[in-house]
Amino acid sequence: MSFRLAVCAEMVYNELPIIERVERIHDLGFEVELWDTRPRDVAALAATGARFSSMSGYYGGSLIDPDGADEVVASAEKLIPTALELGVERMVVHPAELGEAGRAVRPIHRPTGEMWLAGLRTLERLAVLGAAHGVTFALENLNTIVDHPGIPLARAKDTMALVAAVDHPNITMMLDLYHAQIGEGNLIELIIKAQQWVGEIQVADVPGRFEPGTGEIRYPAVAKVLAGIGYEGVVGLEAAAAGGSGIESSDHALAAFRTAFTI
Repeated sequence: MSFRLAVCAEMVYNELPIIERVERIHDLGFEVELWDTRPRDVAALAATGARFSSMSGYYGGSLIDPDGADEVVASAEKLIPTALELGVERMVVHPAELGEAGRAVRPIHRPTGEMWLAGLRTLERLAVLGAAHGVTFALENLNTIVDHPGIPLARAKDTMALVAAVDHPNITMMLDLYHAQIGEGNLIELIIKAQQWVGEIQVADVPGRFEPGTGEIRYPAVAKVLAGIGYEGVVGLEAAAAGGSGIESSDHALAAFRTAFTI
């Protein structure tokens, strides 16, 4: 298997404290994805010995709003020490500001040219910041039908266009195939088109956002395509366990994920 597997600690083993979740994921041989690290004990997370593939890379502002871009960059800079302490490879950003339950803080349903330019310029600023500190920012695509209504420029084809326009090694895509399936479909062609820009891939099945094998996406076929193009990066499970709460359900979800991506 040419790629590495990670698991989002925010969505499984939720009956355990976050440190115990990270330890369990690590002990099972996976890398770890995190969301907002500000409420976390960073030293305790680092002491787990886990390898952290990604974390949220900002906590305010909007990438595509000139008035909010300074807040994006400033909050990203404040999070860099945490990323460096944990050895995080990618700091994740989104096209616009997310609020409660991932909803748009200021819903916008029609992108404009000004938004494109603002997004490009903000990513260019993040590229400079990332290069100065040795970190990489990853722009994640989102779906606007189920989970993130009102987020403009969120489709994978839009995020790919922005990352390609920046064309900088410290700016990549967080290609989320769950979101792409809901909003666009045609995942294999998308992977092939986006491959040179992808820093990490996230997965969950549709519908429900559960582990592979519970929905309509043929993830073993996706795994074969990734192996075929020589992808050597991270595939991260950002999904809840279909079996509900309980350690056994999460164990089953992680086992199903590993099986789907074992070539």
